[in-house]
Amino acid sequence: MRILLLASAFNSLSQRLYAELRDRRHTVDIRLAGDDDELRTSVSRLRPDLVLAPMLRTAIPRDVWSELTCLIVHPGPPGDRGPSSLDRAIQDGLAEWGVTVLQAEAEMDAGPIWAWAPCRLPERGKSDLYRNEVADAAVAAALLAVERVTSGSYAPQPQHGPGWRETVRTRPFLRQEERRIDWAGDSTEAVLRRLRAADSQPGVLGALCGDEWYLHGGYREPVLRGRPGELLATRAGAVCRATSDGAVWIPELRRRRAPGGPATFKLPAVTALGALLPPVPEVAAPLMPGGQAGPAWSDIRYREDGPVGFLRFSFPGGAMSTDHCRRLREAYRCALARPTSVLVLGGGRDFFSNGIHLNVIEAAPDRAAESWANITAMDDLVAEVLTTTDRLVVAAVAGNAAAGGVMLALAADEVWCRGGSVLNPHYRLMGLYGSEYWTYTLPRRVGAAEAERLTRQALPVSAAAAERIGLVDRVLDCGPQEFGPSAARLAGLLAASPAAQRRIAAKKAAREADERAKPLAEYREEELAVMHRQFFTPESPYHALRSAFVRKRPAPAGSVARM
Repeated sequence: MRILLLASAFNSLSQRLYAELRDRRHTVDIRLAGDDDELRTSVSRLRPDLVLAPMLRTAIPRDVWSELTCLIVHPGPPGDRGPSSLDRAIQDGLAEWGVTVLQAEAEMDAGPIWAWAPCRLPERGKSDLYRNEVADAAVAAALLAVERVTSGSYAPQPQHGPGWRETVRTRPFLRQEERRIDWAGDSTEAVLRRLRAADSQPGVLGALCGDEWYLHGGYREPVLRGRPGELLATRAGAVCRATSDGAVWIPELRRRRAPGGPATFKLPAVTALGALLPPVPEVAAPLMPGGQAGPAWSDIRYREDGPVGFLRFSFPGGAMSTDHCRRLREAYRCALARPTSVLVLGGGRDFFSNGIHLNVIEAAPDRAAESWANITAMDDLVAEVLTTTDRLVVAAVAGNAAAGGVMLALAADEVWCRGGSVLNPHYRLMGLYGSEYWTYTLPRRVGAAEAERLTRQALPVSAAAAERIGLVDRVLDCGPQEFGPSAARLAGLLAASPAAQRRIAAKKAAREADERAKPLAEYREEELAVMHRQFFTPESPYHALRSAFVRKRPAPAGSVARM
């Protein structure tokens, strides 16, 4: 079937559906919504059998949906309507939800239903849920809907009439007035629900340190207490703020845009506040948590189970700043000092890594210098993994990964990923050549020709396709909550295998042979020579593409083609 994928942004769900539909041998074209005339031209030229809209902020023109089957993926169960369905479900504390695929009609979300799938909503941020439980349900429902359209015999269920059993619930747009936090009156649980419901976008607007900020993300603090609304401490770039009955950690802030001013963007909270931050202590969490009052939040954690070590990390949006890379490298070195034979890197939920932190770079006084510091810190981290020869290293990719984040995973001996993961093993869309030793690790895994294709085409790769081409070693078909325990069980089996010690000896010999053929330092030097030019040349497409990405503007025309 020829499918036109229509989306307001080529986001995680759009990429996953694009990759999975192509895996099923459908012909898929992607178009960004917003220009109705351009959409009409695309429909006329491509002549699709179906338009599928996984993420749409605007309505499809009547003349398009009246002539062609157009399916909308709505993040709510049958009968649910409105633009803030998922936000409201999370803020209301609902545990069960669903995703519906319905046909576009004049009334928003009111068309006949082609398919739907249920999903759970564990206590996680909206963006995490959207990329995981919600995305799993959305893909299942969308693929079923495509099958039913293809069959030509399925009749979708109208949202009225004798066959309709659901209650129609129209949920209006969730405005900041309803999201606002009463720090003196709201419980910690209520605060967390508000923060989770807005963690990626739009954030929760409020006053802090004499200015107005959008708060992004929230985690419970088990010990620290103070006057409600007061900042109590910092940790790993986040700030701790007191509630009426506890405290929460807020990882990121975004300054409210001034009238007529430039677009603002999310930054680590400490970085965003800068000189406005009051003198509060940095309260570090132990790398290996002990007997505390509860699970203290930290973005890097280490634990052991017999001969297996688990180094988990979780950075907002998967972006890794210079500081993130340096702290993770230090934690990795600590893990190497432990008596284990298998080390699992990652294995939590959501993003593995998306490489360097473009927002922090955009906010830096010298963006070229910060770009350089970030990529060299990332390279240092990858080098540690590549040169680990006394144990087996497994990259457990629970969620999506892109650019240098994929290459970080490829530095491990084995890469295991969840079936819902999407990989983007390329840098081209940001106008970069790339580093992180990709010229060594990517061809080593998939061959030179496939490596060239992946980096040139710059398209998302599904977990199944990644396994098929050798980019990953194992795909775990499980839910996001089950991935960590499943990976841990497999790592235990790997450590107990009689072949484990032979594999460790073999990898050491192979690394030594590769080093004699071409030292790792030579790969790094060649990659960074190109990256240095791209960072420090003001006319480099990278700078315009990075700024457009961070500030959510359209990419400059021809920027990628010029690199």
